Amino acid sequence: DTNEKEMIEHIISQMEEERGLDRTAAIADMRFTFINKLVKETVVKPHESKERERSRKIDEILTGKYTGFPAFIVIMGLVFFLTFNVFGAWGQSLMEMGVEALTQVVDKGLTAWNINPVLHSLVIDGVFQGVGSIISFLPIIVILFFFLSLLEDTGYMARVAFVSDKLLRKIGLSGRSIVPMLIGFGCSVPSVMASRTLPSERDRKMTIMLTPFMSCTAKLPIYAFFAAAFFPKQAGLVMVGLYIFGIVMGIITALISKRFLFKGEAVPFVMELPNYRMPSAKTTFQLLWEKAKDFLQRAFGIIFIASIVIWFLQSFNLRLDLVSNSQDSILAMVAGFIAPIFKPLGFGDWRISTSLIAGFMAKESVVSTLSVLFKGTESLMTILTPLGALSLLIFCLLYTPCVAAIASIRRELGGPWAVKIVIFQCVIAWICAFIVHTIGLLFI
Repeated sequence: DTNEKEMIEHIISQMEEERGLDRTAAIADMRFTFINKLVKETVVKPHESKERERSRKIDEILTGKYTGFPAFIVIMGLVFFLTFNVFGAWGQSLMEMGVEALTQVVDKGLTAWNINPVLHSLVIDGVFQGVGSIISFLPIIVILFFFLSLLEDTGYMARVAFVSDKLLRKIGLSGRSIVPMLIGFGCSVPSVMASRTLPSERDRKMTIMLTPFMSCTAKLPIYAFFAAAFFPKQAGLVMVGLYIFGIVMGIITALISKRFLFKGEAVPFVMELPNYRMPSAKTTFQLLWEKAKDFLQRAFGIIFIASIVIWFLQSFNLRLDLVSNSQDSILAMVAGFIAPIFKPLGFGDWRISTSLIAGFMAKESVVSTLSVLFKGTESLMTILTPLGALSLLIFCLLYTPCVAAIASIRRELGGPWAVKIVIFQCVIAWICAFIVHTIGLLFI
């Protein structure tokens, strides 16, 4: 009856508090304790295998109570450093050089053949500039998945989920969600793709919704540009603050979502840690091929169409005349219509609105678009105040991820969820930027 149920619940809650484990983990712990006791009394083992002994010694450091998280931070820091600063940066530069060389060859060929200027602009400014900028990320994605697949094959990724499970459970996720969220600091596209490993639809949706709050590398040029221009003495502090603010917003969103949108508990996470082993070359390269193929298919799908749309809006006016000044384009007109929405945030200029629209295509486009439209940093600083710049940084941190990430979300969860996440991110970004700007005005 109800009294007995309440008594049992009270006993279980007391057990969780005393043992420091949730009920699922406690049951698993008791079962394994019983099994180990039974095996100890009835089974004779000649010796511990070398693989098990080696794994146990490594786990004393990599999953230790005080060394687990520091070791994890060091390993993932090394992975991201090698990916984005060493091999990935070199591969991306090489890919960009290749795309640029191919663009120049095609450009000269179209010029030599006297191709119509509109078609010429479509091919070079639309297709090559749009799709080419996305393809340049291919080396980074391949290298990142190479390192992650190595860690997966060695058995370490299982330890990562184990170490982070207790912390993530407090915000309604299981330890399995840590890997996609970490990848989000590199790029949202592979982050969304990595969520496929989550067994629960609830956990998968919640994880995908939170990954855009992690500052991907494409946002770094925006942070660096505005921090150097408006906060030269506090540039490092501003950039670190943006990363932390993104994480905090992700945690707050998770807690609210857990209460209202994704009710219930995360899937119980009980696992037996495998022994460490040498990674398989066949498995590693097969994974790389699948991820690279998936990325390229997407690049020549939705991203190709989006590039043409952006080019068209930047190149024509309402009478479909080719414009020489982007201020007369359809994009400028649309941006001028949207600009009043951003006025309460401290950046109501149509050129800034245009850069935010371009940022939907690729976040790096925000800086390049502003540089072209303002013809230099000095002009921008006459339009934008430091408080407006800070508000703009908060908005760029939180608003909708790029079209490549949205395409990935659409592929994983469907069109309606992709639209919901875009709207949700934009609303959250506007509210946070408005709060920052309003509080800033009170102290000026």
